[in-house]
Amino acid sequence: MKEQLETIQQEALAKIEDAEGMTSLQDIRVAYLGKKGSITKVLKGMGQLSPEERPVIGEMANKVRNIITEAIEEKAAKLEGAALNEQLESETIDVTLPGRKVNVGGPHLLTSIVEEIEDLFIGMGYEIKEGPEVETDYYNFEALNLPKDHPARDMQDSFYITNELLLRTHTSPVQARTMESYKGERPFKMICPGKVYRRDSDDATHSHQFTQIEGLLVDKNVRMSDLKGTLDKFAKQMFGKDREIRLRPSYFPFTEPSVEMDISCKVCNGDGCSVCKGTGWIEILGGGMVHPKVLEMGGYDPSVYSGFAFGMGPERIAMLKYGVSDIRSFYMNDIRFLKQYHHA
Repeated sequence: MKEQLETIQQEALAKIEDAEGMTSLQDIRVAYLGKKGSITKVLKGMGQLSPEERPVIGEMANKVRNIITEAIEEKAAKLEGAALNEQLESETIDVTLPGRKVNVGGPHLLTSIVEEIEDLFIGMGYEIKEGPEVETDYYNFEALNLPKDHPARDMQDSFYITNELLLRTHTSPVQARTMESYKGERPFKMICPGKVYRRDSDDATHSHQFTQIEGLLVDKNVRMSDLKGTLDKFAKQMFGKDREIRLRPSYFPFTEPSVEMDISCKVCNGDGCSVCKGTGWIEILGGGMVHPKVLEMGGYDPSVYSGFAFGMGPERIAMLKYGVSDIRSFYMNDIRFLKQYHHA
């Protein structure tokens, strides 16, 4: 048996040395060290040996096993190293070649405008509120002093899902929900940006889907002058310190009195041009003092609290600020258009 083990060791080491790949090396491991391998076969014959010979043969078999195992591991390390070197040589990268340009995106122009407006009003202490785009008739109309038979509803014809559910026509429902959540117990300032939907015919200045930002302030002793001061700061921040504002009487069911706000035309500085249609002014948003009925339905006592509200369209602001002539450009996903405003 000693001669058999010595022969096995010599044969195994010779085959290991000649092995050219990991597959053949694994075959050698199985042939000599496996359950049916050469060493196992020798050990199965130890029953025929005397008690004195068994420990000697067992020790020799373990020694041969260890020698073969170490030789296989050393050979495996050499083969792996050679394979790695070969791979590195075949996949060499020429670091002198020019790099490939990485296309980097940027925020959508409307996103930038909305964030700029949010930052402005957060700086004045306003909260940012959001609400559902699928709204109930109550919050979209009735809670804003627009009962079911009110003719002003025709100005905001929307997409109805059921008789009581519709895609919201403005973000004013968020204002009603916010007042209701505070239960008339505290003053607050908030703006609510979001998508709104109306059954308008799409053209250069109208879209069936657009963005709106509305603001609401409720407190004691709120006056029209507070609204004017807030809107004046907004206009100068968005369009330049030399912009002037003008408030004109208007009508909204949820405010009384109501106003439209114009800014002086930045193209002609108020002298009159084709952009402002010769008036020197450009309409930008609407607002007014919150109607007492709206305050009351929101849970506030109109004899104690008052407030002002305003609403604007970021698309219109972007069009005026950056000279965009067609509102549809915001939604066409034309990369050539969008890239112009990545750093706006």
